[in-house]
Amino acid sequence: MSQLLEKIWRAVDPSRLRALLMDLVDIYSPAGKEEDIQLFLEERLHGAGFAPRRQEVEEERYNLIVPLGRREPRLYLVGHVDTIAAWDLENYGAREENGLIHGLGSADMKGGCAAMVEAFLALAEVLPPEQRPPAGLLLVVGEEENGDGSAAFLQSFRPPWVVIGEPTGLSPCFAHYGYLEAGFTTRGRRIHSSLPELGHNAVESMLRVLLHLGRDPLFDRAGSRIAYSIRELTSSQAGFVVPDRCEAWIDLHLPPRYAPAELEAAIRAQTRAAAQLIPDLDLEVQFNFAARGYDLGTEHDLARALEDSYPRLGLDFACDAFRSHSDGNLFYEAGVKPLILGPGALEVAHTHDEQTPFAQVLAAAKIYAALCLRADSL
Repeated sequence: MSQLLEKIWRAVDPSRLRALLMDLVDIYSPAGKEEDIQLFLEERLHGAGFAPRRQEVEEERYNLIVPLGRREPRLYLVGHVDTIAAWDLENYGAREENGLIHGLGSADMKGGCAAMVEAFLALAEVLPPEQRPPAGLLLVVGEEENGDGSAAFLQSFRPPWVVIGEPTGLSPCFAHYGYLEAGFTTRGRRIHSSLPELGHNAVESMLRVLLHLGRDPLFDRAGSRIAYSIRELTSSQAGFVVPDRCEAWIDLHLPPRYAPAELEAAIRAQTRAAAQLIPDLDLEVQFNFAARGYDLGTEHDLARALEDSYPRLGLDFACDAFRSHSDGNLFYEAGVKPLILGPGALEVAHTHDEQTPFAQVLAAAKIYAALCLRADSL
């Protein structure tokens, strides 16, 4: 196995990988509009001798499912091809500077997608079809919105393991935070802005609610492990008036073993208490989405494969928990074990200066190839 892996690693082509990543970043593929990038990847994979199959998600939107060999995959490499919308449609494309690939999606997660495709190209170059391990490549749509691509896949397939290439800086994440989305609406009484004492300001009520929640130890950033972020704050807009409606949306990322229902109950209790402190409070609370976290531990063959591979690649093997929401939560709920592992860093994802080190993308391709070789034992 060691000699075979070394041969496959030598087949990983840095120039081919760099060109592929630059091409992927240059293709604009916000969630809901992924057809161009899927057509590009489909053509590239066909040209390399693979037989990618389209799985329809909705009209003109589809996943690509690519078996490595002739056997039913027991491990899938999973990459989402969609990104958030561009900050600037004139300046979202790829550029390389000092070993960093900049551009929309370079970290989240076109770097991971490119590395997965390159891993498959190297494996196919070295191994004839009858000797290839039972692995597959899954390129999904819609992760940045509602995960509809992965949800469609899970309606038909339940492999034992998936490896999802979200940006982890190559730290293997066998544990994953849970997620809870909370929505708050306050209502007031509209009046001309010159007579605020005759109205009721919904924005002021919302600010008092948020300050009340922020004083709870659960949301103390220094002491709590819950990541609490006010994502949106909007109010009714009707000229020079006291606003009669305000909405806030909050993202909450929970440690792996913290139940979302437990946090929801705590927030509901806090908002009930707020009603006793804030005059004339009219508040509605809703929880539209929740996902459990998980911790798979490291007593399995994938962890052992990484422990063997990382020193040979000059990398430290140090596991972590993935803090963001991802399709990993969907796979786990469906009974599939997800490992989150990819190049790039969460800190730069969804920012104006998204970037990923090319050295990490190259290492990721070799890591993914090593994991595919272990698929038989899963």
